[in-house]
Formats: sequence, C-alpha cells, structure tokens
Amino acid sequence: MGAEHRGKGVDMQLGPVVGPLGRSPEGGRNWEGFSPDPVLSGIAVYETIQGIQSMNVIACTKHFILNEQEHYRSTSSTPPTEAISSNIDDTTMHELYLWPFADAVRAGTGAIMCSYNQINNSYACQNSEVLNKLLKAELGFQGVVVSDWSAQHAGVSSALAGLDLTMPGDEGFNSGNSFFGANLTIAVLNGTVPQWRLDDMAVRVMAAYYYVGRDTVDVAPNFSSWFTSTNGDRFFFSQTGYGPINQHVNVQGNHKDNIRQVAAKGTVLLKNTGSLPLTAANVRLTGVFGADSGPNPDGPNGCGDRGCDQGTLAMGWGSGTANFPYLVTPAEAIESEARNANSDVESIFDNYATKAINTLAGRVNDVGGAAIVFANADAGEGYITVDNNAGDRNNLTLWGDGEALINAVAANCNNTIVVLHTVGPVLVNSWNQNPNITAILWAGIPGQESGNAIADVLYGRVNPSGKLPFTMGSSRAEYGTDLLYVPNNGDAPPQDNFQEGVFIDYRTFDKLGVTPVYEFGYGMSYTTFQYSNIQVTAGNAAAYAPASGDTPAASTYGTIDNSSSEYVFPAGFNQLNGYIYSYLNSTSLSAASGDPLYGQSYNFPSDAYDSSAQPRLPASGAPGGNPGLYDVLYTVTATVTNTGSVAGEEVAQLYLALGGSNPKVMLRNFDKKMIAPGASATFSFDVTRKDLSNWDTAAQDWYINSFQKTAYVGSSSRNLPLSAPIGPAGGSTPVPPPPGNYSGTPYPSTSAPASSVPVSPPGNSSIPVFPTSSGTYGPGPTTTTSISFIAPPPSSASSPVGTGPLTTSISFIAPPPSSASSPAPTESCTTTSTLQTYGPPPTTLTSYYRV
Repeated sequence: MGAEHRGKGVDMQLGPVVGPLGRSPEGGRNWEGFSPDPVLSGIAVYETIQGIQSMNVIACTKHFILNEQEHYRSTSSTPPTEAISSNIDDTTMHELYLWPFADAVRAGTGAIMCSYNQINNSYACQNSEVLNKLLKAELGFQGVVVSDWSAQHAGVSSALAGLDLTMPGDEGFNSGNSFFGANLTIAVLNGTVPQWRLDDMAVRVMAAYYYVGRDTVDVAPNFSSWFTSTNGDRFFFSQTGYGPINQHVNVQGNHKDNIRQVAAKGTVLLKNTGSLPLTAANVRLTGVFGADSGPNPDGPNGCGDRGCDQGTLAMGWGSGTANFPYLVTPAEAIESEARNANSDVESIFDNYATKAINTLAGRVNDVGGAAIVFANADAGEGYITVDNNAGDRNNLTLWGDGEALINAVAANCNNTIVVLHTVGPVLVNSWNQNPNITAILWAGIPGQESGNAIADVLYGRVNPSGKLPFTMGSSRAEYGTDLLYVPNNGDAPPQDNFQEGVFIDYRTFDKLGVTPVYEFGYGMSYTTFQYSNIQVTAGNAAAYAPASGDTPAASTYGTIDNSSSEYVFPAGFNQLNGYIYSYLNSTSLSAASGDPLYGQSYNFPSDAYDSSAQPRLPASGAPGGNPGLYDVLYTVTATVTNTGSVAGEEVAQLYLALGGSNPKVMLRNFDKKMIAPGASATFSFDVTRKDLSNWDTAAQDWYINSFQKTAYVGSSSRNLPLSAPIGPAGGSTPVPPPPGNYSGTPYPSTSAPASSVPVSPPGNSSIPVFPTSSGTYGPGPTTTTSISFIAPPPSSASSPVGTGPLTTSISFIAPPPSSASSPAPTESCTTTSTLQTYGPPPTTLTSYYRV
C-alpha cells in the first residue's frame, strides 16, 4: 500500500483502521479493520504502519475512538440532529479500545484521525480528555490529529482540545466555510487560540512529514480523485484550471502476487470431511452455484464505492474502497482449473433459479462430482444503503437467500463445498452440520485475485492456514452487544452505553459459557498438528517506574504581528470558489468572521491556555505509553509437530488468564510457521508487563494483580492443550487498602514431581517463606520462588547430592490511605532457605501471603 500511494504522489494514506474495533458483529465498517481482539488488531496495525511509512508515506490511523457503528455516527438534518454518544468507563477504554491505538503510536504512526461520534457526550474531535490527555499526554503521540471529513463542530474549542488539522477543511462538504481557515487566523489574533497551540499544530504536521522522510523523495500527485479521464478541471469545485489531471501511472508492480498469496493464506478452513483438496482431473463435473461466484453485470466497479451486492464480494462498500484494476471471479478461476484438466464445469449465478439449481446439483451427484456453493454478506459505510442495510448489517444472515441456496444444493448433492465471502460473522448453524456439506471455507473479502486465490486452496496448491479473527455463534443474542438501530433519547443525541465492558466477541462467549459454532482463532489445515512442551522462562526486566517529573513547556516560534492588515488577501490574489484560505477579507476581525455573534464572551477552561510544564502522567513516557509496559517479563515457548503427510503452516496462539474478574482467557501473542511432515517447530512468545496488567483507575496506571495467572498455548481460543503458571517478575506490585500486617505462612507440603526427588528428610518438604510481619498494607500478592538443582545422582545414591538456595522477594509501593493509623513504608523483604533435592531443573514453587 505504501508503494502504491508513493507512486501516485500521495503523502498520507487514510488508514489503517482499528476503530471500529468490532464491538458488534454487524458493524458496517468492521471489515476495514482487523479483529475485535485488541492484541490482534494492535499487532496488525503496528506492522501495517511500519510498512506504509517505510515508503515515505504518512499512515493515518483511524477512527479515534469508539466509532463502533454507522447508525447515528454523525450529525443529521433530521432528529436526532446530534451524533451518537459512545459512553464508556476508563478501564474498558484502556484495556480494550485504546490498546491497538497505543500500538499504532508505538509504531510511529504520523497521523491519527478523530471520529464522528461523541465520547461521553463530547465530540471526538473536540474532546480534550481523549485527544490531549489519552492520545497526546499518556500515549505520547507526536504526530498530527486529523478530523474525519466534516467531523469538526467548532473552531476554538476543537483547537484547544487537540485537533491539529481539519479535513476536508469546510464545515459542510464544498461549502467554502471553515471553522479553521480565516477563522483560525482570527482566533489567534484575538487571543482565543494561543500562539503556542497554533505553532504546535504546524509542528505536528511537519513532524509527520519529516519523520517518514517525505523530504527525501520527489513524487508529486499525478492523478485525480474525481475522474479517470486524462484531462479535466484541476480545481474541480471552481471548474477552473483545465488541463492534464491524470498521468495514469501504473503503480501495481507485482502486487497482484502478494494479493493472491494473502487471500489464499488467509482463507479459513472451517470444515473438511475429506473432500478437499480437489484433484481437477478426478472430478468429472464441477457445479458452481451462486451469484457470489460470478461477475457483477455492470463490471467490477459498476457500483459507486462498491455500494451494491452484485456478483462476487471481494470488498465492502464506502470510502475505504478502491477501484478494481480487474476482478478474477471464482467461477472463471474454477472453470480454468477444470478445463485444463479436461473435466466439465457448469455455473449458475442466479440464487433463485431453483429448478436449474436442483437439476445441476443432482447431475453433479450422479457422476460423483463436486458442487461448490458461494454465498456472501456485505456491509459498509453509512452514506450508502444496500438492500435496506444502512452501512451496518441488519442481521447476521447470508444475503441473497444464501442459506436456501446452500440447503438446496446440499439436498441434491452429497459432496457440497461451501465458500463464504463475508465482512464478518454469519450464522451457519442451520446448515453446517449437514453431512452432505463436506467442506466449508471462509474466504473473507479477498480482493482482485479472489478467484485465483480460492482455486489455489480448493485444488491444494495452498494449504489453508487462516484463523478466524472473530467468533461465529449460533445466534445473534450470544454476542451480548448490539447496535443502536433506533434512537433511545428522543431528539437528543442517542446514548450507547458500553455496559459490557471488555467482554466482546469470544470473551463474551467464554463469560456466558456458550459454545460457539466456530471459535475465535479457529482454522483447520490439510495436515494435522500436535502441541507439546510448554516452558515459561522469567526475564530480568527492571522494576516498573511510573513516569514522574514534568513535561517540557509549550514552545512558540517567532512573533505574531497582531495587526489584522498583515493577514488580508494580497492584492490581485486569485480566489478559487469553494476553497479554504487563511487570509482575511477585512481588517475588521468581526467583519472578517461573518459571525453575528462575534465578540460574545465564552469561558473556556483556564488550563486550556496554560503553556507551562505539566506533571507527567504515570502511564506516559514514550510513544505508546510508559516504556516499562513493554518490558519482557516472561518468554513462553512451545513445540508444534506436523503429524500429517503434507507441509503446512500453523498459527500457534498464546493466551493468558489473569484471574479475578478478567476474561477467562485473552489473546496476547501469536506466530505462524511452516512445518514439514514429521517435523517440529519451536514457537517463542514474549510476554510484556502490559500483557499481564490491568488498568488502575485511581492510580491512572497499569498494575499486575495478585491472582494466580496461567499461560495457555494452542490453535484457537477453545483449543488450548498446553498450560503453565505465569506471574509477575521484576517489578513492584501496587497493594490496595485496607491496612493490615503480613504474617508468614509455611509453603504447604507438596508431593515432588517425578523429576525431583527430595532425599533429606524423606517425603515431602516444608519451607518458611516470609518473616512473621512487615509493616505494609493490603492483601498479599503471589510471588514465585525458584529452586536451583544440580544433575541427578546415579540410581544407587543414598544421600543428598547438593543443596539449592530458595529465595523469595517482593516490594510494596502503595501508600496507605490518609486515615491509616500506622505507617506503610516501601519495603523489600527477602528470606533465604535451603532445600536438599535430586533432579534436573526446572521446578517452581509458589508462596502465598496472607493478611
């Protein structure tokens, strides 16, 4: 993407997307992002930004934040006229929706786009809590905040709240009026926007420019956003500047190969009873069914911004789309495959041609062929309505009576293969267990190489290795959350309360104990894999230190001349109709504003004008947040063996259970490796401090709770055959009130594992772990104690072969409440004992403390 934008002379790509995250499965723009899981989205957005910006193009990560539905996302001329408010608590914001944006900032994204919606009843693009505090102060974002198109609703307040650049510049599309432009000039001259804030805006724009190395390349824009013709009006809205507007620079290179590979490798095999992969020469007749397998009668770009459901679905609709240079349909790719093998293929593109469908499916069955059914479900941006779906989907069913089509073919053919092109989860439980349906593939929205990619998988050139980035349930209600389709606040802004907290998608299914049809992370292969040998190794990270001290004071550059005559349009300046300028049309600021209310007083918060150094937030300190959050506390390794007969790639997944009221498990890392038949691969996962942490709303920082934690490794969120205890290391543990003293308690007697045989005294061992008291507050955390072993003795040994030191240590940092009657000093307590034992390492004991 970066290379293509650079080749077209584009300086900023309006992507990638991690907002919407995907709170509700019907969300219209979910397909533009990655997954409802924050870690999966965070890793994906990090890598995407790195790729885009490596080509000297600014990545603009969007939409910040909580833009989770299309209904009521923005203002309207009819009630409710104000946008929806996404209402959220601080913990959910940090642990779920802010998480991937932190990864984006850490990756160095040059720009972030603020969203249309309100957040706790304040518009995102003028919400100081969100822009100034969370994004700029806590996450350390150094780039430019860009508004979504016409998402700015005020001038001074948005500037003070942290908006740096308004797009496309005017209040209403092509109105020629702007909250910034001349009004920003007036605001600086009359003092309602301080100079340091104006300078900060400009610096942030140019910081992004230089950060990606834009100054090192010289590729000017060489295309028109509006027309494909070679010549036209350069300034479209003013209909002036006729001449060349498109140089038709081909920037595709060999990208079609990448697109085909990504589409094939991302295909998820949901079911396979042995019918796949196909061998074309052995299939006498292949029947291809469904409008989704064929072309759009109006051409691949026949619907503006892809706003229709005609032909195969390879892209959702809306402003996040692009024109296809071409689109290979599944039908033509399968036909090519069959013809090359001298076998027959027939296609039916009409989902409602019942008689023809039944007849062809029956003929395929009679000759032992294969019936391949294609079905889809589409969604997109809310300015386009398709089949009564106003951006967001109305439900989770297939479009075009896809279920009826699948059932009709399966009723007549006992080798029915289903391929799904959908923008998100769909309900498949009415047909997926049909024994005549021998295979199911979810191919997502694969792009221009759709047909070739699915043929690669169907015919075994590519062993599918994709995993579901969401959960497929058996009913809509199982997801817990829902979209707000009907206003719930009269004519006032609709109120969408995120009461589910961090429990979305698979976390909800786990919490409710509901078994999904296909779980998050699920995906089969043409081979089989076995997991074994999980190991957890502690790192040596330093103790966590909340950020302290003050930020630098805001800077100003040069001196502003407050004479309005310096900012009027230069004599002879050619103003283009509909375009935005910062010049004034009058030396009178009141007249230049054109606002009859100009001059009336408004009391903005006094601290909005404070340019002095500010106390650092505890969770701040670097792009992405406090650097200590990304210290590696543990490394988890596991072995995966290919137990099948063909080579295949496996995505091993690491989940953590943090205990308490946290989700049952949460994805924290993953990796993908190609493994030959009979071979094994070792997967290694870093576990950072943030991975093990929760958000503390009182301390405004991350902390590691005192519950026992477990690391799981497996092939999906519900298939986790490996587990091992994991806990905090290398840092202090905030201890909450109430006050109380710690008293030591012996480690409970434990039977030694087979690899460790206590020899003196015989039997089980008991060890002291803590002094009898220490002056600190709160319930005791769990700590890990380690035993060092030497090589085991010969079997004839009758005496101890060595001793190992046993050390426990913990630091407490939480101060007592002001009403505390006794001190709670910061204290480090260490005790050392010895344990005589045989056996190889590692063996881990856990010590428990009590008040």
